[in-house]
Amino acid sequence: MKITFLGTGTSQGVPVIACKCDICLSNNLKDKRLRSSILIEKDNTLIVIDAGPDFRQQMLRQEINRVDAIVLTHEHKDHIGGLDDVRAFNYILKKPMDIYAEKRVLEDIKNHDFAYAFAKKKYPGVPQMNLIEIDNSEFSVGNIKFMPVRGIHLKLPVFGYRIDNFAYITDMNFISIEEKEKLKNLDVLVITALRIRPHLSHFNLEQALEIIAEVKPKKAYLTHISHYLGLYDELEKSLPKNVHLAYDNLSITI
Repeated sequence: MKITFLGTGTSQGVPVIACKCDICLSNNLKDKRLRSSILIEKDNTLIVIDAGPDFRQQMLRQEINRVDAIVLTHEHKDHIGGLDDVRAFNYILKKPMDIYAEKRVLEDIKNHDFAYAFAKKKYPGVPQMNLIEIDNSEFSVGNIKFMPVRGIHLKLPVFGYRIDNFAYITDMNFISIEEKEKLKNLDVLVITALRIRPHLSHFNLEQALEIIAEVKPKKAYLTHISHYLGLYDELEKSLPKNVHLAYDNLSITI
């Protein structure tokens, strides 16, 4: 299984518009972060987790010509804002894009953010989406099995996902003891580490490292990173040996 980090930034991305901090002005490409998303490739099945506002750019940058489905963590704009651009895949693949999410997220897509795509009288060329409801139980997309991991994002219930011995956790500031059991015996854990200081709806660096130490994956990568976390080159040196900062375009094989 191959995992590609399409984006590793928080909702504003890095650099942030009009910001002149050292991180936003960095010339290191590893400090340039599109909104968080990953591509999973396994046995000729290609799945994207989350399609934020940078979805089009991410698909073009990676030269991705086919996506079999998109699995969503929650309905915030930095995770679904690019769904309009599935139109390109509709045209090429001659079918709607399968979108997997829990009921609340699907209702938001259908009735609010992308209501025009589900109108009785559709404007020509709107995105075609096949909405597939999931809950907190295992489901399969092609030959890839997903186990949702429930977490809380301030007050909003969201999903992370475990696929085989890999898990992807973003936009959370709480995971119950029961749900943490799903994160045991991992080869790789990807988890949000928004910044150094505490945050009301995301794990900060200290909290992310505490969870990593608790569930003990063989290796961990930090993602959903803001410009408040620090420069890649400096922070990478300070992390435990099995923990790394993820960066855009990084690919790992499990």
